[in-house]
Amino acid sequence: MAPVHGTGLTGPATPDAVLRLAAEVTAADGVAPLNEESTLAVRHGSAGHRHHWLAEGDTLLGYAVEDGVSGELCVHPDHRRRGLGRRLLDTVLAAAPDVALWAHGDLPGAQALARSARLRVTRELWQMVRDLGPGDAEPPATGDDAEVRTFVVGQDEDAWVALNAAAFASHPEQGRMTAEDLRLREQEDWFDPTLLWLAHEPGRPQALLASMWVKPEGPDAEIYALGVAPHAQGRGLGGRLTAVALGEMRRRGLRRATLYVEGDNTPAIRTYRRAGFDRSALDVQYAR
Repeated sequence: MAPVHGTGLTGPATPDAVLRLAAEVTAADGVAPLNEESTLAVRHGSAGHRHHWLAEGDTLLGYAVEDGVSGELCVHPDHRRRGLGRRLLDTVLAAAPDVALWAHGDLPGAQALARSARLRVTRELWQMVRDLGPGDAEPPATGDDAEVRTFVVGQDEDAWVALNAAAFASHPEQGRMTAEDLRLREQEDWFDPTLLWLAHEPGRPQALLASMWVKPEGPDAEIYALGVAPHAQGRGLGGRLTAVALGEMRRRGLRRATLYVEGDNTPAIRTYRRAGFDRSALDVQYAR
């Protein structure tokens, strides 16, 4: 029986089935095939995402998701080498010819699939990591008079979204985050408002200058988003908030800090290396 193609989170491609498929791919490959945005789109049926799948009867064989800008796909480990990845890829490119597809870990199978479709690497995203140690304590004293507080759910969403959009205006994903995207993350088990710090003008708690958001992941924690408003650049707020975050991670007994940075952001990579971070993984995007 030839695999059937379908669209939407329907039939054999229910949200639970897609997430189970992703978990089985993760176990086989050692890297998750879907990023956080795609996972939330599956879990909540977020608008703007298109879902494609291949199945035999009730068995989900492969899945792809795209929003017209970026996308991801995966095939069940037991059903590879049947041309299913190429079929999904062709379906996605037919629906969104300019889409850039993530290959998390840039595994050999993803490289071969990209070569077969004559796709090229258009973007690299580094994961960097460092151990937490005794030096990660109190933040250094600075001459800046900005005040620092933690995020308040139900109060700070709009101000944070505005700050984030300004800080990441040129970033293809982070800068597009909406208040609804933020609220979806507030519903996740990992969300902790005491790990989202806001720097603001003295006595003006809604006049945000910078933010640091940490995502706990078991014994580790990810520096999830560090943003500084353009008009507040050069005040040392990024370094100050990073020190606050690293100190709190260590106080909570976390083992390592991780972060993601664009592979062509040489100044940032240099800064993170000086702070003790080294590259631990690589994600790439392929496009025409």
